[in-house]
Amino acid sequence: MILQNVLFGRVGVARSPDRFNRLAGLISTVFCLLAGIPAVLMAQNPSSKSDSLAPIHWYRGNLHTHSLWSDGNDFPEMICKWYKDRDYHFLGLSDHNVLSSGERWMGAQTVEKRAGKNGLARYRKVFGNDWIETRVRNANTEVRLKPFNEFRTLFDETERFLMIQAEEITDHFGSLPVHINATNLQDLIKPQGGKSIRETMSNNLQAIQRQQARLGRPIFAHLNHPNFGWAITAEDMAAVVEEKFFEVYNGHPSVNQLGDKDRPGLEKMWDIANTIRIEKMKLAPLYGIATDDSHNYHGTGGASPGRGWVMVAAKRLTPANIVNSLEAGNFYASSGVVIQAFSFNRQEGTYSLQIQPVEGATFRTQFIGTRKSRDSKDLKNVGIVLHESKELSPTYKMTGDELYVRVVIHSSEPHANPSLKSQKKQAWLQPVWQK
Repeated sequence: MILQNVLFGRVGVARSPDRFNRLAGLISTVFCLLAGIPAVLMAQNPSSKSDSLAPIHWYRGNLHTHSLWSDGNDFPEMICKWYKDRDYHFLGLSDHNVLSSGERWMGAQTVEKRAGKNGLARYRKVFGNDWIETRVRNANTEVRLKPFNEFRTLFDETERFLMIQAEEITDHFGSLPVHINATNLQDLIKPQGGKSIRETMSNNLQAIQRQQARLGRPIFAHLNHPNFGWAITAEDMAAVVEEKFFEVYNGHPSVNQLGDKDRPGLEKMWDIANTIRIEKMKLAPLYGIATDDSHNYHGTGGASPGRGWVMVAAKRLTPANIVNSLEAGNFYASSGVVIQAFSFNRQEGTYSLQIQPVEGATFRTQFIGTRKSRDSKDLKNVGIVLHESKELSPTYKMTGDELYVRVVIHSSEPHANPSLKSQKKQAWLQPVWQK
């Protein structure tokens, strides 16, 4: 389907790179998209006439988050409040191999070890004695961890904030970790195992697909931090056909984001995997997301929040709309750069975007891809810079020699909460290709 001369209506935009408009206000000037826009800004199977006429909004969200239900160090309510107070629009709590459901009590001493000496006191101060439940068992005070269906009622707010149930399916092959997030699932999915890295990945992704088919609800699956433990290679990522999305940026400082002298970083892995997929397998490329993988909510050490997120273009702030837009590629990944609009004119082969200006900041946009005419045995020619621009409205016109083109934007502004040394704010747009 091709939309001709599409206009943006109301689009939620950021007031600054660190503060996004919770009310999805009007863009000051309408960005007139080029003819032939692909899925990045298209309606997602509107379920009603009113949906089809609804304007598109930008929604900011984090899909990889941990709490006291697994190895995070704060109560879910405190975490949700952190994100909502900072103008995020949606949050997936994705604890390891557990859903925050059922009856669970935690000893006050354990809470103090995990959440700090004042953890329980902070929780009580914010949410009050009427909300917090405690009991005494064997002379020890215990605190009830509230389940998802209870604490979400404090935060869900139409078109402002949405909680989405998620799980980090935490599996392994031998000593190698294989972690896959499932967002908007209903039932817990146990690690499926496998006889190889690739089979383990495939088995877990197929389990997510089975739940989606059984329940008739969209569930978003993505591969977490492939370089964690040096577990998953670019070739593995390419080979597992059920995989469509992965974390090109993860805010945990221990996930080997940049690789090392012998192994590629996540961006180069993205290019290698997509070159294999398009050139050899004749498949669509992988899309990249950014997440916090937050565990620590006291200070900025470890995996703390506010480092990476997705900006999703959707018509409604509902689980189905968010997941469907993610699946269609109607999003970009960011660690601080704001993009007002982007488009790919397939007929003309032009990839265009509009970066939101920031006073005192400069931007460097790189259009990256792999050429068809390269030496196929030379990995240095995979994922090269095809064009670079310092404009706020950069455009790249394909020559016909590209397998694909993706975009990364580098800001001159330092990241407010870096996970990497000398880290600057960035944004990543999805690969496009001439079919």
